[in-house]
Amino acid sequence: MRKEVDYWLEQGKADLKSAIDLLKSENYYASVFFSQQAAEKALKSLYIKSKKESIRGHNLVFFARKLSAPENIIAELTPDYLTTRYPDAAIGAPFESYTKDSAEKHLKMAEEVAQWVKEEIEK
Repeated sequence: MRKEVDYWLEQGKADLKSAIDLLKSENYYASVFFSQQAAEKALKSLYIKSKKESIRGHNLVFFARKLSAPENIIAELTPDYLTTRYPDAAIGAPFESYTKDSAEKHLKMAEEVAQWVKEEIEK
């Protein structure tokens, strides 16, 4: 099962790098999406490690509750799985809904989740 944990964790790190690169290139909505994905994959890696089973889904709050993770950060990232990609979820074009400030904020939250997961995995 350890290899699966590593795959999720490493993909989460790659998604975090994508979020950073997209922020630099002013693709804010895409940066926010990859921030959400980075947090999701980090949480899934910890879930698999601690619960010894795979999990599907995109509800970060659910993962946070199962892992006793910091819900206040995670709750804000959860809807971005949909709102960054679908006009009907964003009530408009997603690329118009995100700014540099919102992308920076979401990136910071994803980094905090990734750091928390790293600390938990190393325990």
